[in-house]
Amino acid sequence: MEERLYNQVWGMFEDLARTTAAYRSAVDFAESRMDKELEQVLSDPRSRIGGQADAAREAARARHAQLVDRAREALDRDIAQLVAESEVVEPALPPAFARWDNPVWHAYKVPMEIPMALRLGDLRLPEAERLRIPMLLRLPLERGLWIDSGRAESLDGSFHDAHEMRRLAMDTAVAHAARLLAVYPAGEFTVHVIDPAGSGAQALAPLTQTGVLTFPPAQGAAGVSETLGRLTQRVDLVQMALRGGAPDALPPGFDMSQQLLIVNDFPHGFDDRAVNQLRYLADEGPAVGVHLMMVADRQESAGFGPLLDPLWRSLLRLTPVADNHLADPWVGHAWTYEPTLVPAGSQVLHQVLTKVAEARRAWNR
Repeated sequence: MEERLYNQVWGMFEDLARTTAAYRSAVDFAESRMDKELEQVLSDPRSRIGGQADAAREAARARHAQLVDRAREALDRDIAQLVAESEVVEPALPPAFARWDNPVWHAYKVPMEIPMALRLGDLRLPEAERLRIPMLLRLPLERGLWIDSGRAESLDGSFHDAHEMRRLAMDTAVAHAARLLAVYPAGEFTVHVIDPAGSGAQALAPLTQTGVLTFPPAQGAAGVSETLGRLTQRVDLVQMALRGGAPDALPPGFDMSQQLLIVNDFPHGFDDRAVNQLRYLADEGPAVGVHLMMVADRQESAGFGPLLDPLWRSLLRLTPVADNHLADPWVGHAWTYEPTLVPAGSQVLHQVLTKVAEARRAWNR
């Protein structure tokens, strides 16, 4: 069932991409044809004056409007079918694929198996504003995530100051981390947090108050150094074991769960050594189960120069507000991405994470 729903969601994504591409192509053709016809009118001195020219221009515009209307009718018909399909699919999605307002979370139980994918948000195109396609990412994560806290203006024209953007970015990161914790079996996923100045304490409350973190958020330069050193050593150990063909040779009691490091307020608290360790984790970590989630404004790390360019390129950029920065590999549409956040006033995050913490404690006994 999960695989069928996954394939259906991506089928909807591809269908919307194709039908929108066909519509845009038809509109481009209609405009090109109209421009050509108008140019022909202007190139003939006999047709540039009098009613003949006006009639020719009017006919060209009428043919353009007819082609565009016909293309829009076909697009609207396809979108209506996809909306109807979405209204059936969305309520049937399992927790890993579902929005936080889906009732499936109220009956949440800690799973016994790792899902094939995770929902990171919704995707839409300007021609189909009422249709939201779930953005699903295969598990385990193949690259790190970057929650960009630097954008101040959203697509709807609303403006967010720097403080609000940092808060929204941390809320988004916590929602993603909570979902990862919730969809993995007990003991199969561990979250670490680096919050050098403690500025993310409020957003991190669902993680800290429910007890799902093995270690408290690391603060100050010493906390940054200790956490990065611990995870770097883990990557080294697993790599050596795998390269030696002896994964069982890891130390007794070694935690084999997937690891996620959330880094807030970068580069505060980071020296050159810590930056190099972070780059190492981003490059080598995913292959051995150590993943990175950066909450940062790239401009604030501009002092490091091009040294960090490979880091930013290696991460999947997501935004805490709607932004059209994602392109699909088929036709190159710029898709608008929106994160899946917990509804205002909802306690679903605390309820789910409390169950996760209880399952972890029972698993560790």
